[in-house]
Amino acid sequence: MSAFISYWEKKHFFNYDIIIIGSGIVGLNAAIYLKTKSPNLSVVVLERGFLPSGASTKNAGFACFGSVSELIEQEKIIGTTGLYNLIDKRWNGLLKLRKLLGDSSISFNNYGGYELFKPLENELSSLCVSKIGHYNNILKEISGKKDVFKTAPHKIAEFGVKGIEVLLENTLEAQIDPGKMMFGLLDKARELGIVVFNSCSVAELREEGDRQIIVTPDGNFSCKRVLLCNNAFVKDLLPSLDIVPGRGQVIITKPIKDLKIKGTFHYDKGYYYFRNIDGRVLLGGGRNLNFKAEETTEFGNTELVQNALLKLLSEVILPDYSFEIEQNWSGIMAFGSSIDPIIKAIKPNVFCAVRCNGMGIAMGTQTGEDAARLVLDSL
Repeated sequence: MSAFISYWEKKHFFNYDIIIIGSGIVGLNAAIYLKTKSPNLSVVVLERGFLPSGASTKNAGFACFGSVSELIEQEKIIGTTGLYNLIDKRWNGLLKLRKLLGDSSISFNNYGGYELFKPLENELSSLCVSKIGHYNNILKEISGKKDVFKTAPHKIAEFGVKGIEVLLENTLEAQIDPGKMMFGLLDKARELGIVVFNSCSVAELREEGDRQIIVTPDGNFSCKRVLLCNNAFVKDLLPSLDIVPGRGQVIITKPIKDLKIKGTFHYDKGYYYFRNIDGRVLLGGGRNLNFKAEETTEFGNTELVQNALLKLLSEVILPDYSFEIEQNWSGIMAFGSSIDPIIKAIKPNVFCAVRCNGMGIAMGTQTGEDAARLVLDSL
């Protein structure tokens, strides 16, 4: 504990019932659920960055639950029952997020989602088309909606994309504004009396009697329970967890007159993704070009990925437009050998909720809630 911390600060700012590490979508949802169910609990969130680090304010804003090619790959790994449960979590996670904040406050727009295939991908596109009925049956049971996936060849010309032979539509996929979402979650947290300390990095976790000690450069916090929701950055504190960071590089154009693109788009098994926003095209992905280079918690970009994004923009997405890139950035996701998030007790009184495998918007609310219930059950 720093010698410069006062008695008042130590008494009122550094001791809590529950401390959550990470103020992203999972951490804030966990905090909100805890305070909603147990208003008398004192809850604080520690955030290493000035803004939420990782991907919560850096993602592309896809309210999605998986393109057909992604679902095929995931079903190979976890089977049909496992995939059903995963889609169910994603779909219901999105519904809970919308209910918590309201569609208008997150700019929820159900413009539909689309998966693109070039002629050289005929084998993959044929497989995906053959699986439409199978996944529609699953989605009908989960969402109550019929014919969620369908072919949409007429929209290839409508969107003005070039070199695309097959286009699949997902009628339930939507887009949101991640910045507005995070403002909404922060407002909800403040309403409930949840404190968020930004620029407060955690160096170490210790145990002293029945209290958990969180060591930071600004002083040592103390709590009954600690919940780690800092996704890929959790490896700094819990190196044995099955977590592999994945950096997603993103670019956005300046406004484009008469832009035809409208919706959320997936390409190359979801490794590339783009959408319209404020008259611009936002495009991200390409980590599959060099997985090892993108398995990092360092923000930044690479020439390899940036060139691939620009090529996709000029040759496929905006072939008939001149455009300028306004900015680029990156976000840090967390992946692992399993597709499910890690929600568990690491040891008595220490819990984690991490690894949404690139589906934080869909999984974050449900993951935070599940983790919060785990913590509440331990009190």
